[in-house]
Amino acid sequence: MAVYTTIFPEALKAFMTQYDLGEAISCEGIAEGVENSNYLLATHDARYILTLYEKRVKAEELPWFLGLMRHLASRALPCPTPVAGRDGESLRSLMERPAAITTFLLGRPVDTITPEICRALGKALADFHELGRDYPAHRPNALGPEAWKPLLVACGETGDELRPGLTHEVAQAIDDVVAKWPDREKLPHGQIHADLFPDNVFFQGERVSGIIDFYFACTDLFAYDLAICINAWCFPDEQRLEPILLKALLRGYEAGRELSAAERQALSVLSQGAALRFLLTRLYDWGHTSPDALVTRKDPLVYLSRLRTLRGMTEADFHV
Repeated sequence: MAVYTTIFPEALKAFMTQYDLGEAISCEGIAEGVENSNYLLATHDARYILTLYEKRVKAEELPWFLGLMRHLASRALPCPTPVAGRDGESLRSLMERPAAITTFLLGRPVDTITPEICRALGKALADFHELGRDYPAHRPNALGPEAWKPLLVACGETGDELRPGLTHEVAQAIDDVVAKWPDREKLPHGQIHADLFPDNVFFQGERVSGIIDFYFACTDLFAYDLAICINAWCFPDEQRLEPILLKALLRGYEAGRELSAAERQALSVLSQGAALRFLLTRLYDWGHTSPDALVTRKDPLVYLSRLRTLRGMTEADFHV
């Protein structure tokens, strides 16, 4: 469930007077997502997405996210375009929350991940990286390697309560991966999505028709973004990485941007790091989310299985 804040009709009516979109004829909550309150907003002429930004998104960072979306959309990447009000501003306030309206994208997430889908996803990711090169603003990755040990400490006893010995295993993996982590200045880097999971990509047939949910985007290694997608798209079950999906993803990516030799060499450790990042954030949420909360907790052990698989792979496994 992703509607944390209810919008009162009178507040919505006043909010819409700040735009040249006409009157809202409906505004329905959207269940997908976990970070913000999302509504499908309809006027007489079009449909839009209305987002109220909740506590986990820092209000001062919203102009960066909205600016990146506007930048990429203007370069024909299929992503939401922030809608400006009559004063030219996209970021506003509604129900005492920062709020923005973005364009509505056609398509839906896929039910089954195939090599053709992975190939299209890889190409779209490469396009994202290339088209974002001239977006000059910088946003550090708040969930990069420097954050992992403090995040594990913040999880307290949750790991061992979930599975005995988990905290020690994860701590050792962090030490190993961080020691091998490549220098950010020595590999191609720029704006990355950092959360490109299947529910954040819309398809029409086998064509990517939309990339959404930019609120973990940051400035980091392009190959790390690819490593996140390896974790998110190439495991048809919790433990087994499917080589056919992996190779299709890599081929699709290189159809848009060729990987350097150094990036290929780093993909193994970057993929392990991506598994750690999602294991840790899921573990933190597992211990800090009330069982009766609206958000359904996601199982951290899914990423423990993926981490173990990735730690058993070599550089050669990531060659097409």
